[in-house]
Formats: sequence, C-alpha cells, structure tokens
Amino acid sequence: MVSGLGNGGFGAVVFDFDGLLMDTESTLVEGWRAEWAYHGLSLDLDGFWPDHGGNLTEHRLDQLAALVGPSFDRATSHARFSAHRRRMHVSMDFRPGIRDWLREARQMGLACAIASSSRSLWVSGHLARVGAVELFDVVATGDEVAAHKPDPGVYLLALDRLGVEAHRAVAVEDTPHGITAATVAGMVTVGIPNPYVDINRLDHADLALASAADLPLAEVLSRVSRRPGHDGEIFYTEFDVAT
Repeated sequence: MVSGLGNGGFGAVVFDFDGLLMDTESTLVEGWRAEWAYHGLSLDLDGFWPDHGGNLTEHRLDQLAALVGPSFDRATSHARFSAHRRRMHVSMDFRPGIRDWLREARQMGLACAIASSSRSLWVSGHLARVGAVELFDVVATGDEVAAHKPDPGVYLLALDRLGVEAHRAVAVEDTPHGITAATVAGMVTVGIPNPYVDINRLDHADLALASAADLPLAEVLSRVSRRPGHDGEIFYTEFDVAT
C-alpha cells in the first residue's frame, strides 16, 4: 500500500505494457508481415488493429490459413512467427523517456505499476530480460481479470494492489481503448501513441504526448493535476506529424 502522495497529489503511475513501455506492436506487425511474405502474400494493415486488448494470434493464424489453403501448417507457421519475433526482441528496451519517468517517479515517492491485457508470463519475461522487474511495485495482467481493455478490470486490480484511490493515480496508455479503460476506472490519463496510432485518436486523454521524452514526468503530472476534466490537451513537438 502506498502511504505518501507524490507530485500533484498523485500516489502512483500505472503503465500499459505493449506499445507503451516497449514497442512490441512493431515486432507484432513485422512478425506477421514476414509470415505473410513467406507464403507469397502481402499483409494488409487496414483493420489489423482491434478496438480491444488481448492476444489475437489464433485469429491471425485463421486468417492466414484461409488465404494459404489446405497446405497451411498452423503449428509450423506459429513457431516461425514466434521465433522471428523473439529475435527482434533480443535488443529491445523501453521506449524513449520511459526509464527517465520511472526514475523521476521514485524520486517523487510515487509507486509504479503495470496494467496490461497481455499474459503475466509475457510481461514478466520482458521485464526480466531488461532488468526492470524491481522498477514496478505492482503488475496486473489480462490473465488475472475477466475481460480485456476497454474493460477497466485490469486497472481496478492494479489500483487495489497498490492501495491507491483511482483519482490519485495516473494511467499512461498508447491506444484509445486503453485510455477508455483507465478513464472508466476513474483515473487521470496520459496518452503516448505507439507507431500505429494517430495521436489525435488519444484526444480523450487528459494529456497526449508524442513521446515520454517530450516532457519530464514532473511537468506531465503538474499539467494533468490542473485539468478540471477530460478535455484532451495534445502536446505537439516539432517532430510530430499529426494527420
């Protein structure tokens, strides 16, 4: 349980995992793109991204099976996709600015947590790989709740484990359905889009940034603590191309 309050009256920062802490969304796309190409096909990203969290591997394999036909070997395809993705993950660390935010959070006395729709083994494995297990006080994952985001269940579980009231916690998300989940849970929200999300789709967050490297965490918390409601400030940098 968190006993103290950090900057802006907050007690905790709760991070999504895939696409937010680590750019595993890009390896997901490249992994499936390679598998489609193996069969002489081109992956169409139109409609690729769902409006909910969770693992869609079986759905992707179903799609590929329908395209390839009777010769499709599901187990071999899955193994090849997974091996290719693991190779891409070997050198992957947190996205820019994230480690700085985690250090700032500790300096301000804030607890840090993860609320992810992914499985516990997926999240814990990546954290162990980059030596980051001890950076988080709480990890809540999709295999511990009944429904994926935009359902707020995984955020409510994280808050319960932290012992922090929802309005005293900031959720950091990369997708519209993640922002919705945290908002429904009663949290303040910060959006940082992954490479496949237009920042303007995160306009229902209290604050949206192109990258965690754009502002120090203290400034982010100061800004959202002053916001009377969810009126969606978007912070553009000179490097943004928002369409």
